[in-house]
Amino acid sequence: MDNQRKIFSSIYDKYVNKIYRFIFIKVSSQEIAEDLCSETFLRGWQVFKERRDIENPPAFLYQIARNLVIDHYREKGKVKIVSAEYSRIIDPKTDLEGKAILSSDLDNIRTALVGLKEEYQDVIIWHYLDDLSVPEIAKILDKSEGAVRVSLHRALKTLKNKLG
Repeated sequence: MDNQRKIFSSIYDKYVNKIYRFIFIKVSSQEIAEDLCSETFLRGWQVFKERRDIENPPAFLYQIARNLVIDHYREKGKVKIVSAEYSRIIDPKTDLEGKAILSSDLDNIRTALVGLKEEYQDVIIWHYLDDLSVPEIAKILDKSEGAVRVSLHRALKTLKNKLG
C-alpha cells in the first residue's frame, strides 16, 4: 500500500495544478474549483488503490474532473460559463510584468472560450494549455483521434471567426 501511495502522490504532484486550472476555467469560483479538484483526486485514489493498472492517469483524472464539472452544473441547474475569476491561478512567484502578461493571456482565453461548445472548450484547454496530445484527449473523451482532430480544427475555426 505504501508503494501505491507514493505512486499516486507522484501523480497528484504532477497533475494537481493542471486539473485545478481545467476545473477553475470551467466554473465560476475558486472554492468550487478547489472542492471539485479535491473530489477528483479522492475518486482517483479510490479507483487507483483497487486497480493499479490505470493505463493513462492524466486522462483518467481529466475524465473524472470533466464529469464532476458536468455534475456540478446539473445539480445546481446553472448555465455553464467560463470563469472570469482567474487571478488566483497566477503563480505568486511571477514578477509583476509576468503577472500582467499572464493575466492578459487568461483574460483573452476566457473571453475567447465563452460561447464555445463544451467539447471545444475542453479540447482547447487540454491541448493548448495543458499540452495533452490528441491521443490523450481521445482517451479522455472516449473518441477516436480523428474525431478529436476534427473537434480541435472546428474549435479553432470557430475561435478565428469569433475573434475576427
